[in-house]
Amino acid sequence: MKLARAIHFDDSDTRVFHSPARTGEWCISGGFEFSNWSEGDLVGKAKQAFTNGWMGVETFGRTSFVAVTQVEQNEIDALAQALAQHFVDIYGAPSAAAALPVATEELQQMIELCEDFAPNTLLTVTRELTDAGVRESYGMIEPQDAGIEQFAVHGSLDDEPHQH
Repeated sequence: MKLARAIHFDDSDTRVFHSPARTGEWCISGGFEFSNWSEGDLVGKAKQAFTNGWMGVETFGRTSFVAVTQVEQNEIDALAQALAQHFVDIYGAPSAAAALPVATEELQQMIELCEDFAPNTLLTVTRELTDAGVRESYGMIEPQDAGIEQFAVHGSLDDEPHQH
């Protein structure tokens, strides 16, 4: 199974989102957060979260990019429990047990989205408000085939230690 983790290339998420996701945390779309929003809600950092933010399932913060990677069933189970509790704490679900099927479905949608992509594929999300509600679309940036040596800084090692 595959899911996606928050990835950051710079600190821009700390500037554009009220609450940025932590690098490496598992993410879902999180579009449910916007189900009752109107144009009046789409201002500033809230608009940025709506327009381009994936939701981290640990901090419930937002990130602009996620990277597809393998996930184990026990991690999915723990994420479902955390998300169910979030539904209780934030959205007034009657209990975590009652919210668990909805949390599981949210995770399953993200698993299905990620399943068709190679590991390390970057995904973006774009949302717009339509008369029918929130419309989500997804973008993809393929993993680079370049080796790490193209990015690493190479130094030279002398056979003899330097004398100072």
